[in-house]
Amino acid sequence: MRNYQSVLILKPDLDEAQVEESVNKITAILKKFGGSVLKLDKWGKKRLSYRVRKNKFGFYLNIYHTCEPGKVPDLEKEYQLYDLVIKYMVIRLEDHDIERVMAKAAESAESSESKESTPETPAVAGKSD
Repeated sequence: MRNYQSVLILKPDLDEAQVEESVNKITAILKKFGGSVLKLDKWGKKRLSYRVRKNKFGFYLNIYHTCEPGKVPDLEKEYQLYDLVIKYMVIRLEDHDIERVMAKAAESAESSESKESTPETPAVAGKSD
């Protein structure tokens, strides 16, 4: 199994429920080809630098996943046939690249947990005489 990064641009007129449904379908497609999702980032709706299938905006997904090397063309074909995907790109990652991404994700998760667990110091009220 090799590590890959898939960047997908979905149609911009999707609401949050439809985006979640699309993510579930894309995850199912990856599992169908023997892969698994390592990390999923939703970058949100962004302006495209040029029109893609008559769209000025798109909803970006960044997926780090594993897949069998021989099944990547089939995976790309599934992306192409999925009607909500307007553009896609699959990149093969080296081991050190995926380790860096996963370490960065763990580090950001730890920092967000420490911020949540640290009690806020209450604001000092005015002087009382």
